[in-house]
Amino acid sequence: MSANSRLTIAAHALAWIGLYQRQGHEVATSEQIATSASTNPVVIRRLLGDLRRAGLVESRRGVGAGWSLVRDLESITLLDVYEAVEPGPLFALHRAAPDPGCVVGYGIQPAMQRIYDGIEETLRRELARVTLEDVLRDVLAAPR
Repeated sequence: MSANSRLTIAAHALAWIGLYQRQGHEVATSEQIATSASTNPVVIRRLLGDLRRAGLVESRRGVGAGWSLVRDLESITLLDVYEAVEPGPLFALHRAAPDPGCVVGYGIQPAMQRIYDGIEETLRRELARVTLEDVLRDVLAAPR
């Protein structure tokens, strides 16, 4: 299994747009953001589409096309970003019901669900504490 990087790339894109706008630019293109993130512009456009549906960014078409923040970085938490780009639970249970005649098969889902619920609650609480402004501040403070 590989780790999912959607939250990281989405946070990267938002921080990049926020910094770019502070430098006096109105909109950022998906190509510019993709270059910074070393990914394909299509990946960025898909994530930005999710972020637009969540009300975090808006797009402009035509001459001067690009993306801009709808809200300030100070008012966007990592939880906002997570909820925009990560539909569904963090962990999944069996796709097919385990054998209810087996003692482990009978009890595994409720046992694991309680654990997963606690992890999810902790994750959400921690993500809600961090704004994109915090992320950008740490990015800019990172030694080169």
